[in-house]
Amino acid sequence: MFSLNAYNYDLPSELIAQEPVMHRDRSKLLVLDRRSGIFSHSVFGDIDHLLTRDDVLVINNSAVIPGRLYGRKDTGGKAEVLIADFAGGCKTDSEGDNFICECLIKAAKRPKPGTWFYFDQGVKAEVIESRNGTHTLKFYPGDDFEDTLYRIGEVPLPPYIKRNKKASPCDDRAAYQTVYASEKGAIAAPTAGLHFTKRLLEKLETKGVDIVPITLYVGYGTFSPVRVSDIRMHKMHSERFFISQASADTINTALAAGKRIVAVGTTCVRTLEYASNANGELASGSGSCDLFIYPGYRFSVVDAMITNFHLPKSTLLILVSAFAGREKILNAYSEAIKRRYRFYSYGDAMLIF
Repeated sequence: MFSLNAYNYDLPSELIAQEPVMHRDRSKLLVLDRRSGIFSHSVFGDIDHLLTRDDVLVINNSAVIPGRLYGRKDTGGKAEVLIADFAGGCKTDSEGDNFICECLIKAAKRPKPGTWFYFDQGVKAEVIESRNGTHTLKFYPGDDFEDTLYRIGEVPLPPYIKRNKKASPCDDRAAYQTVYASEKGAIAAPTAGLHFTKRLLEKLETKGVDIVPITLYVGYGTFSPVRVSDIRMHKMHSERFFISQASADTINTALAAGKRIVAVGTTCVRTLEYASNANGELASGSGSCDLFIYPGYRFSVVDAMITNFHLPKSTLLILVSAFAGREKILNAYSEAIKRRYRFYSYGDAMLIF
C-alpha cells in the first residue's frame, strides 16, 4: 500500500489528451461507487442527474496566468522563464515600478545572479538570487506587470502536452481555464473543473445544488514526480489557498445537516481537508496547503469528488486511491483504457462517490 510501484499502470501514449473535446461537457464520465467498486459510464453533461438538491459542489476558482515567457540571455542564448509565485510572492521594488518574482528557468547553462534576460516589447529581467533550483528575478516591464504578462506571456501547459501549438486551432488561454476562474495566480489549471459549462452550472443551481467557491493556486509542484520508493517519505509541495467566511459557513451548515460535499478536483479535496479540524469543521482564511493524502488518511469533509485521470505514480493518483481504494481505482483506470478514455489535463473525468 505504501510502495510507489503499487500506483503504476501502463497507458498507451495515444490516450494522453493533447487537446480538449470541442464541447467541454461532452467529455466522457466514469462513475465509480467507492464502496462497491461498481462503475458505469456516462457523459459529463449528464452529471446534473447524478447530483441532488442536497449536494454542495465545491469549486476551485483560481485562474491560470500566462506566466511562461520566452526570451534570450544577454549572451544571446535562448531562455524560458516560468513565474512560479504570482499569487503570493511577486512584489514591487522600492521604486514601485518593477516586480520581483520567484521563477523557474530553462536555459543551456544555469543563470547566475547578474544575468539579464530580454523578452518581447522591451521587457527585461535580472537574476537577483538563485537557490534550490529557483531564481529570483526583477522584471522591468515598462508598463503594468500584469498587462505585460497578458500581452507577451503564454499559458504554461503541462509537460505531457507536446503538440505543435502554432499548428493547433486550440486556444489554450480559453481552453485551459475553467469557466468560473476569477482569482489570478495559478500556473496550472484545476483541470477537473474544465468540463463544466456555464449552462451546466446554471442547471445545477436551478436543481438546488449549492455551488461554493474556494481558491487554491495550483503550483508547478503538482507535476513534480514522487522520488521515494515509500510514499510516506514524500514531502508535498506547498500551495497558497483562501477560503472565504461565506464559503466556510455554507459548507459547515451543510455538514451539520448531513448533506454531501462534492469536491471538484484534487485541489479542492486537499484544501478542504487541510483547513478542517478534527471535528470536520472548516475554517475560513488563507495559508499554504502542503497536505499529502495517501491510503490510511481519514477524510473529514469530502464525501464525493469529480476528478480527471492522473499520471502513474503521482500524488494525485495516490490521493484518489486513498479516497476510493487503490484496487478499485486501478480497476476503473483499466476499464477506462479499454474504452479509450482520454487521460490527464485535457482528458475525460470521473465521479467518485
